[in-house]
Amino acid sequence: MLRKRKTVDENAGLTCVYVTSGLYQAEIIRGKLETHDIPVLLKYESLGPVMGLTVDGLGQVEIWVPRALEAQARSLLEESDSAMSDETLEEEQSGPDSGF
Repeated sequence: MLRKRKTVDENAGLTCVYVTSGLYQAEIIRGKLETHDIPVLLKYESLGPVMGLTVDGLGQVEIWVPRALEAQARSLLEESDSAMSDETLEEEQSGPDSGF
């Protein structure tokens, strides 16, 4: 049975703003947020990175930020998602053999 993921930790004053499928992607997101002065805590099962497993939630990494900075963090992440969507759309429209 899968555990229900907690998205807010009242005692620590943190909230989960994103869940990735691997540590590398989480580190990229951490870098973006920390560049904007948002402290980040990564939560993950230690066995995932050690064994290279991404199955049954072992590869998931939760990105936690202070609750006071949640809106700013989500805004930055949405900005990144829309930029990635725009790049993907441009690549699809231009096609693989459109030139250099």
